Amino acid sequence: MIISLNTALDLKIFSPSEPLGVLIIFLGLIFTCMIFYIIYAVSTNKESLEDKKIRTKKEYMQKEKIGKLFPKKK
Repeated sequence: MIISLNTALDLKIFSPSEPLGVLIIFLGLIFTCMIFYIIYAVSTNKESLEDKKIRTKKEYMQKEKIGKLFPKKK
């Protein structure tokens, strides 16, 4: 006894005209947009404000330490 796949599972619920199909397409579009945004954000190498503050603070502390090691003679 051979059962056709279409009779075992009603695949029409996944068609783009059905609510479940529309939901799948919508979720796919959101996922695709998120992936493209992540790729864009990584490729542009944007720093957050917190990262800039931390980097500036580390550079300032490094300059202070170098200044203590090599004081300027007057």
